[in-house]
Amino acid sequence: MKHALLSYQEGERTFNLGDNVQSLAARQFLKKDPILIDRERLYHYAGDEVKLIMNGWFTHNLFNWVPSKTIHPLFVSFHLNSSAAPFLLNDESVAYLKKHEPIGCRDRFTVKLLKEKGVEAYFSGCMTLTLDNYKVDDSLRGDDIYIVDPFYNYPTSTSVTSSLRQFARSIINGDVFKIFRKNRDLKKIIHPDLFKKAKYKTQVLPKGTLTEAEKFTLAENYLKDYAKAKLVITSRIHCALPCLAMGIPVIFINGFNSEVDTCRFDGIINLFNRIDVDDNGRCTNNFNLNGLITADTMVTNLSNHLPIVKDLKETCTSFIEELKTREAG
Repeated sequence: MKHALLSYQEGERTFNLGDNVQSLAARQFLKKDPILIDRERLYHYAGDEVKLIMNGWFTHNLFNWVPSKTIHPLFVSFHLNSSAAPFLLNDESVAYLKKHEPIGCRDRFTVKLLKEKGVEAYFSGCMTLTLDNYKVDDSLRGDDIYIVDPFYNYPTSTSVTSSLRQFARSIINGDVFKIFRKNRDLKKIIHPDLFKKAKYKTQVLPKGTLTEAEKFTLAENYLKDYAKAKLVITSRIHCALPCLAMGIPVIFINGFNSEVDTCRFDGIINLFNRIDVDDNGRCTNNFNLNGLITADTMVTNLSNHLPIVKDLKETCTSFIEELKTREAG
């Protein structure tokens, strides 16, 4: 039986490199070159029988679920978003998930959803916590501080004017009046001198600019850069979680308030040194930060993710070793 790995459809204008980071986490357990299968087309897969680690957000295409019978899945770090769950947890889907239980869930929100449907489920955490294979010796770490997509969920002039329809919606929901909120809230958190010194990365890149192989290479390069950093500041969980894995000091900027976002974090949010910003711009933190983040800010990561990592590695390794044993027999 062959191995498979998830790939991802691009959006109308962009794609999120964080998806590829999740697949890198799964790829490290595979002993063969994997077949790439589009996450949004698992229902249509008609190739050889494969084993596939099913980690990540499922799914944006609500009409191509459940996966093909030729896919033998390991459900771990599985997330059903609040926006998709009402459509994906129909009778067929529940029967499919029960066939492959227990379902390891990336967040406690998904655990709750599945248990309510009678599916055996448990909190597994996110696969990107296992990316400690990118860790480098402390002697190779420098003074670089990365700021990665802080407050990316906030409306911007670009996002509210992306189309006439979006502009009209932004006027109705008030987003058009919040386009200066990002700069305002960042100034409450980060010292002006650090804005000048820091290096900036974004996980969201223009559609149609990279091949699948190039996306994976770029995702690896991002991880290699973070591995040598002094500090990383981000609102991206697939930046923050790998930094935890690699032992890189990381501060998670949490300005999320919608259910679509907050349901993703239930159980994960407690793993970080975190700054929380409410709708009124009030900032609190859970690591005794006094004042602004500067180039001299020192933080020590929490360690409550370590038992999660151990269990994830054992689960994925057993899944692949079971395949090797069966083939050898």
